Amino acid sequence: MDNQKPHDLLGGAARTTSRAYFLFIVVFLGMLSAFGPFVTDMYLPTLPSMKDIFHTSESMVQLGLTTAMIGLALGQLFFGPISEKYGRKPVLIVAMIVFSIAAFASIFSPTIEFFLVCRFFQGIGGSGGIVLSRSISTDSYSGRELVKMMAIIGAVHGVAPVAAPVIGGLVSDSIGWQGIFWILLFLGVGLLAMCLVYSETLPPEKRLKGSLWTSFQGFKVVLRVKAFVFPLLAFACTYGVLFGYISSSPFLIQNHFGFTELQFSIVFAVNAVALGAGATAAAKFKRLPTALITGASCVLIFSTLQLCQALWIDNFWAYEIIMFFDLVCVGMIFTSASTLAMEAGRANIGSASAMVGAIGFLIGGAISPIVGLGNTMVTSGIVYVASGLLVFCFASKVWHKLKGEDFI
Repeated sequence: MDNQKPHDLLGGAARTTSRAYFLFIVVFLGMLSAFGPFVTDMYLPTLPSMKDIFHTSESMVQLGLTTAMIGLALGQLFFGPISEKYGRKPVLIVAMIVFSIAAFASIFSPTIEFFLVCRFFQGIGGSGGIVLSRSISTDSYSGRELVKMMAIIGAVHGVAPVAAPVIGGLVSDSIGWQGIFWILLFLGVGLLAMCLVYSETLPPEKRLKGSLWTSFQGFKVVLRVKAFVFPLLAFACTYGVLFGYISSSPFLIQNHFGFTELQFSIVFAVNAVALGAGATAAAKFKRLPTALITGASCVLIFSTLQLCQALWIDNFWAYEIIMFFDLVCVGMIFTSASTLAMEAGRANIGSASAMVGAIGFLIGGAISPIVGLGNTMVTSGIVYVASGLLVFCFASKVWHKLKGEDFI
């Protein structure tokens, strides 16, 4: 592998040996990894106004996040294993078609209930991009090369949930919430076109044989590997911090602190830099377990500070500064934990990738409506601390298990 250029590892047709195709793959995988977060978060700035449009409650509107994340979780559990049997490309094409149909239908939602169903199927479709961006990377890379590629994907995946509302906030005033879903529809159609250019990275001879049920046996295999389970759980619990922030911030920044949609988008843009910086910084560590335990320790510290701020200070600048550094640490965990998990689950890449993505979104889906209960500032602070404690516990398990070992 060391003698091969990165773009030579992506196999398939002759075009895969060109630098142009390698750059296409990097952009393609980045967009696929960002696709799910754009599905969940691009309409966040319109949540307060959608509450009035559909004549419903704040928690009911936030269920649009929950149903999308449930779809993102369940879809990954389905698309990941079947891609091991049928290949990555056909599964990606099906996923993009499902998303595009659901996005189109949501534009004409007559009720909040119909909208929530559309959001679920958008999540199902978007999940294919997330799970297969990791699988395609692991098909082609290992060791430090995989760390670098996962850092790129991690940076994009970390930035996307925060960057998506920035775009939504910039355009929501002029095009409304339906316009945002027209943009998502065009994005889905564009990715469908890119799927046709992508050259399969899982050739027939490497695919799973036997019945379709055989494809799902990989879950049982990877869950028996402790080196996979503990990074997986650390990665998943970090979503408690990320989605606690994502689901609470529109109401805190706009309603509580009195910012406009545009100002809210600017704050989100700043925090997108924090996530991206953390994801990239993790790849600079000599050993990934060190990056993981460092990120987990700092997440717990800054989450505790955020709860203290909510209880006794209640000041925007204190909130934002603490949140910025908390999100840097979240980004570090995303890169380090996901790479450690994917390396440990390499024998069943599709199932491992599905588990990594699905469990995080399940936790995110559960967290989103919780932060809207009671005092949102205090409730979100409690969520941060509880998530940070769990992340630290699981990261400590990884650290003690791999301490002293020569492991990426």
